[in-house]
Amino acid sequence: MPRPDPLERPKYGPGELALFDDIVRCYSRHVYNVAYRLTGNEADAKDLAQETFLRVYRNLRKVQPGTPLEGWLYRIVTNLNIDVIRRRSRVRMESLDAPVPAGDEGEAAPRAIPDEAPGPEAEAIAAEFEGQVQQALLALPEDLRRVVVLADVEGFSYEEIGEMVGIPVGTVKSRLHRARGLLRERLRPLVEGRAE
Repeated sequence: MPRPDPLERPKYGPGELALFDDIVRCYSRHVYNVAYRLTGNEADAKDLAQETFLRVYRNLRKVQPGTPLEGWLYRIVTNLNIDVIRRRSRVRMESLDAPVPAGDEGEAAPRAIPDEAPGPEAEAIAAEFEGQVQQALLALPEDLRRVVVLADVEGFSYEEIGEMVGIPVGTVKSRLHRARGLLRERLRPLVEGRAE
């Protein structure tokens, strides 16, 4: 018996393809936003969103009519993010800010990547603020970041988050309380600076 091709596309009819198109059209922005908040950069967020919709496409027949799709989609994107984090922990990363190692003859040379994108002051301040907020989010432990993104960025209820992440509602509440406290502490100087 021939082995099935793992890259073979499922054979869907026009109705199923229309359903998939509707899912992508309705949820692509939301899935990307969650992916961006979880990963912290545009390239990884796009990859994560694309992989999420690839999984949706492959498992389209498992969607039951009347089933809330949001929970399923966000469960897929958060689980894929966990997989990415696990893979990255095995890969050696090198900072672009670190000096280039010197050869036998001299000192290490700094890596210089000039930023040639000047912009209006307001845009720069807004980008800095957004970057610091994103850094504060990324500094949270993964389990805390996941619940705060789903609750405060995407607006899911405690029950929905518990179902998506696979934890009791009480755990969702305690993680969310802890995450908000850490964010408040990390962002206090930034918020106080903007108020002046």
